[in-house]
Amino acid sequence: MQLRTRIQGGGTRPLEKWGVDSEYGTLREVLVGPIDHFKWQPGNAVCQRAERVGLKFDLAVARRQYEEMIDAYRQADVNVHFLAAEPALPYQIFARDSSVMTPWGAVIMQLQKSYRRGEYAACLQFYLDAGIPIYDMVTAGNVEGGDFMVLKPGVAACGYSGERSIEPAVRQLQSWFETEGWEFHTYAFDSHFLHLDVQMGMLAEGLAVVCVEAVEPELVEWLRSKGIRAIAVPYSDAMQMGTNVVALGNERALVPASSKNLVAACRAEGLTVYDPDVSMIGNGGGAVHCMCQALRRDRV
Repeated sequence: MQLRTRIQGGGTRPLEKWGVDSEYGTLREVLVGPIDHFKWQPGNAVCQRAERVGLKFDLAVARRQYEEMIDAYRQADVNVHFLAAEPALPYQIFARDSSVMTPWGAVIMQLQKSYRRGEYAACLQFYLDAGIPIYDMVTAGNVEGGDFMVLKPGVAACGYSGERSIEPAVRQLQSWFETEGWEFHTYAFDSHFLHLDVQMGMLAEGLAVVCVEAVEPELVEWLRSKGIRAIAVPYSDAMQMGTNVVALGNERALVPASSKNLVAACRAEGLTVYDPDVSMIGNGGGAVHCMCQALRRDRV
């Protein structure tokens, strides 16, 4: 059996049942990481701040919040799939990072932190068991899904800090997308911000949330050139996962309850907002966007 479906030289056919061509097409199928073995881990600014100000991890609270998020997906008529839980993987809950979905199938990513490197195994097994084609697997170094976005048809973006995602691996992804005829924008940023989705996220067609205090002006200008308007949130909100959102399609968005400024702004824009409290998980360094990987969205 051929594992990788990517055609050398481009021309890979988009999938019929699976795949995404935007961050905002109506979400139909989503992959979520398991809560079973989750525990805050050192190595990111968000978790370090939580512990510095005296917050304590409580798995029972995290489980309740996780179920609230899963219920929000079900209310939004999204079919939820789960990665198989592995005891040695405390951050497996963040299913965004171990793979990304493209129009042509999944890409298996590489993770930086030693306690996350094994996440590829259950991820790869999920796609094989589900019969979801794998477009390719990154081999040029670590790059994580929180840095990658299929913004709109024909346009993708990937950030890199030199830590969670490194430039050679991002360039490998870029070469694949450009060979398929897509624009692929790269953006370098400071490692303090973990991933690109701690700085920006798509809410709906033509509408993003951006921490304008954190990103370089060129990123905002580039988004504008692609017809994407930004709702600005402050740095303090970003450090509490205030840009870590999931567009559900049909003018609906999944936004952490702690992002009060953004929830209000989204409703003022006419969006229907699902706002589960995921603060116990978010204080570990990831919120609703980090916990999911879109498997199928309606084409736009």
